[in-house]
Amino acid sequence: MTIIAAADGSALGNPGPAGWAWYVDDSCWRAGGWPHGTNNQGELMAVLDLFRSTAHVPHEELLILCDSQYVINCITKWMPGWKRKGWRKADGKPVLNVDLLKDIDQAIVGRKYTFEWVKGHAGHDLNEAADERARAVATAYQQGVAHRAGPGFPGSLEQASQPATDVDGTQPRSSETVPAGTAAGSKGLAGGGSASAKVERSPRPHFEPTLFGESGIFGQPDLFSELEGASAQELSAEDTVLALERELLRPDVRADIGRIGVLLHPDFAEIGSSGRFWTRDAMMMALEEDPGEPTDLELLSADRLSDNTILLNYRSLAHSGSALRSSVWMLDRGQWRLRFHQGTVEN
Repeated sequence: MTIIAAADGSALGNPGPAGWAWYVDDSCWRAGGWPHGTNNQGELMAVLDLFRSTAHVPHEELLILCDSQYVINCITKWMPGWKRKGWRKADGKPVLNVDLLKDIDQAIVGRKYTFEWVKGHAGHDLNEAADERARAVATAYQQGVAHRAGPGFPGSLEQASQPATDVDGTQPRSSETVPAGTAAGSKGLAGGGSASAKVERSPRPHFEPTLFGESGIFGQPDLFSELEGASAQELSAEDTVLALERELLRPDVRADIGRIGVLLHPDFAEIGSSGRFWTRDAMMMALEEDPGEPTDLELLSADRLSDNTILLNYRSLAHSGSALRSSVWMLDRGQWRLRFHQGTVEN
């Protein structure tokens, strides 16, 4: 028998209050989260917990439906190479979210599994159910209230339920249980119990120091901390998109697969100056190997095409020359992402 499950993550603010969830059906699902995390960390944790929650049935094959190509590529394409390099990328920098990836690497040993990409928010029943539960956990952490943890997978080992110090050093509320991997030292997996009567706290993801400093999305300060302390509420959508475009022109950002995965829309496409058509996956892999040179930006126009779409036209200026460029940015689940880009080299 093949277990078919959707896995999804959610972060309000990205980073911000975060949730994750996997879903098989209404009687078989599980969710958790953290006070502070990212979408990608939520997606990875959902996959990890699904493997852990089905560890007692290793003979059953898993079909994992996921709307994150970043997560799928990490596990099915990039992880073996990162391991050979001591969990470092091609440029020698540490791999982001390495703790979650190492745990997944251990959890998949001996397992039969297949990933299938599904388009998010496109009406896929399992994906929508997982997304709804992940977002509910993120919202619960934002509001400081209990969340539904779900019934778990039938037959999985039960978690320890005794109170213990939480990962942030505080004492859990009496209604909370401590998941595997926290200070309680439990090696169990989530199992039965009332879904509405307990709150699960996932191990908080470890933010590694990077060139960007501590915290923020994948370890860097968030966009707005770079804009003279302005808050998201004080920035227009056009200013936000322009700042994100400038960020994409930085070689250190372009070499960061995790950050690029956030900035590029799942359906991203680019027509290069040579006429080559680039997909999101091809672009992410190319940028990791060669992030290019430092580039400046001279804005020509920023046009609001709709409430959720902005077109930027600008001239890029680099040591190798200049180019006229157009970028279409779309608002996707509260995050502006680059949907299309085209550039023409100037003579």
